[in-house]
Amino acid sequence: MSAFDFTSGPDRADSDSIKWRRYAGRDVIPMWVADMDFAAPPPVLEALQARVAHGVFGYADPWPSLVEAVQAGIARDHGWHIEPDWLVWLPGVVTGFNVAVRAVGQAGDGVFTATPVYPPFLHAPANFGQRLLTAPLVHDGRRWSWDWPATEAAIRDGARLFMLCNPHNPVGRVFDRDELTRIAELAERHDLIICSDEIHCGLVLDPDTPHIPIASLGDAVARRSITLMAPSKTWNIPALYCAFAIIPDAGLRARYKRAMAGIVPHVNVLGLLGAEVAYRDCEPWRQALLATLRSNAARVAEVIGSLPGLATTPVEATYLAWIDCRGLLAERGIPNAAVFFEAAGVGLSDGKDFGLPGFVRLNFGCPPARLEAALGRIRNAVMT
Repeated sequence: MSAFDFTSGPDRADSDSIKWRRYAGRDVIPMWVADMDFAAPPPVLEALQARVAHGVFGYADPWPSLVEAVQAGIARDHGWHIEPDWLVWLPGVVTGFNVAVRAVGQAGDGVFTATPVYPPFLHAPANFGQRLLTAPLVHDGRRWSWDWPATEAAIRDGARLFMLCNPHNPVGRVFDRDELTRIAELAERHDLIICSDEIHCGLVLDPDTPHIPIASLGDAVARRSITLMAPSKTWNIPALYCAFAIIPDAGLRARYKRAMAGIVPHVNVLGLLGAEVAYRDCEPWRQALLATLRSNAARVAEVIGSLPGLATTPVEATYLAWIDCRGLLAERGIPNAAVFFEAAGVGLSDGKDFGLPGFVRLNFGCPPARLEAALGRIRNAVMT
């Protein structure tokens, strides 16, 4: 039996949580933005309390034991051995890929990503006068995968940067070695830099499906890669605002740091401390969390798969289920699935924000009883 309790969580209804405040005063279960309703791991909480008790919050830089904890954690979990000087510390992964756009391209250049995808990917190119280039992921009846001809055609339209999301938000894929190798070959052939958002890499649900950092495939792809990671999703500490880029190539790293200069703040000291403790001391908590998420994911698949007009595919990683509502919308004449389910008391993310209308994203990073209540409301809405 787990030493950690994931059957309940702190009451967030009247807190500062944007997830819960969206529906303040309404009977709506929030299952949209990607943070979990579980308390952070006890070792992280204890370390933060001790640091606050110290009472001094002067300027700080990342320290050796923090760097060692990150190195060891990435080696342990992903078999990738990184060097300390490859790390560039950031206040968040969204900042990280916006900096990548700024560092790699110029006004008018193309930035490629596959859709559907985490919404800030879709907005980052325009922040710097660059063009968004997309190709759709395709569902082959079993899982979401790449449309390689469409991907290469989009890249040919002046792409300089390939923005990859792996594990993928929102479709929940962990791209395999063959897929990543093909992306690396595309990047080599078209002289692209790859910016890989791997923030969900600690949340692979299937123990037989390892997360492979694309930069770990070999020196050639590593030289053209910016890998973004953070402890925020895995250990549920997003508001501590600590992330990092891993950039093996010294020249690319220098370009990246120049693009940060004067506009990207230092990471706060509590975020740095939380990262160290999470990577070093919280593996038992993570494994217990994964057991809960696997059970929740299976329950989502079971219920959604039983409902007419809805469909989903197994989640390989993340705590996010991507649900196809197009059959329901067509049958019932419903214009928007997210609005429909919100009226039924469940707050979901709208697929149009990810580039694919007709879908919703459901966050199942919550106690099982809360998930069951939400699924019950979804069932009632569909079957009524």
